Amino acid sequence: MKLVLGSGSPRRRDLLAQLGVTADAILPPDINEDPMPGELPRPYCIRLAREKALAVDAAEDDIVLSADTTVALGRRILGKPRDAGEAAEFLTALAGRRHRVVTAVAVRRGSRLWERDVVTQVKMKLLSNLELNAYLATGDWQGKAGGYGIQGPAGAFIPWINGSFPAVMGLPLAETAHLLAAAGYPLYRETDA
Repeated sequence: MKLVLGSGSPRRRDLLAQLGVTADAILPPDINEDPMPGELPRPYCIRLAREKALAVDAAEDDIVLSADTTVALGRRILGKPRDAGEAAEFLTALAGRRHRVVTAVAVRRGSRLWERDVVTQVKMKLLSNLELNAYLATGDWQGKAGGYGIQGPAGAFIPWINGSFPAVMGLPLAETAHLLAAAGYPLYRETDA
């Protein structure tokens, strides 16, 4: 049995390491991440995590772990910005408001699939033009849903969250540990005392 991480995110690798887990293989799936017409953020995120897990080519006894993180402003899905202009648009929309960060996790072993999703409420402070432009210049917005990563320089913009900090980073640890255990992954091993 091998653990296959169906994600290229270095943050997810780091978060798995907090559980004492190192993936045997990293195989980011190539799927279409465009929302379907009228699709809401939470079902969208759950669908993507599931599709990622199903798209990874793995042996019958291997365990595949995939996840997706989506920033939701009301019914609007704020994905990974295409460029700095779109990142600025996302951050300006989020500034001074609460939004939701949805992270869905899917674990597959053979034909069985286990899934969980976590919704965290996040508040971003109002941003001055200087703060916004300085953040955009860091490039930290690239590849991040909503145009920011809470674990980087944008953490200074987040005065309040209600929910799971690691889920906002990209992988809810308690839920992931539960799913891996359900799939038979030996997360905790007895040690000789």
